[in-house]
Amino acid sequence: MNNQPRRASGEMEELIDRYQNMVYGLALAKTNSPADADDVFQEVFLACFQSGKIFRDEEHRKAWLLRTTLNISRRYTASTWRRKTVPLSEREDAPVLFREPEENLVWEAVQALDETYRLPIYLFYFQELSTQEIAKALSIRPGTVRMRLSRGRDMLREALKGDLFDE
Repeated sequence: MNNQPRRASGEMEELIDRYQNMVYGLALAKTNSPADADDVFQEVFLACFQSGKIFRDEEHRKAWLLRTTLNISRRYTASTWRRKTVPLSEREDAPVLFREPEENLVWEAVQALDETYRLPIYLFYFQELSTQEIAKALSIRPGTVRMRLSRGRDMLREALKGDLFDE
């Protein structure tokens, strides 16, 4: 009896369990759409499974997943179909819900940021990546990451003034 498919399936389940929040969260931060984030999530793990790639270590695997998530998300946000469709402003996507109301306010404020600031903020605070890791994932310099984090924090502070911060 060949155990190869079962073992590969078990490895994929473990990989998905370990990285599902990172991949889905980054896809959501990049696409700003739960439906697109679901599609990106599936494509990333399918690409990983189909590639048969052997990773040097967990850091290499994590970097590959980050990069692949960004690339697939970019393809979704840059598609001709998406650019030519009119957003359904009446449509309410199911909101991402956290345990505490304050966390929901912060998430909504992060999602309202421009992608330039949203991605570094998400990777730094939600995925706890270092500025070096973020720079590598986004193909920008660490100084640029620090500047975007600083400006993004300022924007969040302003957006949350009165809700979480005193005016």
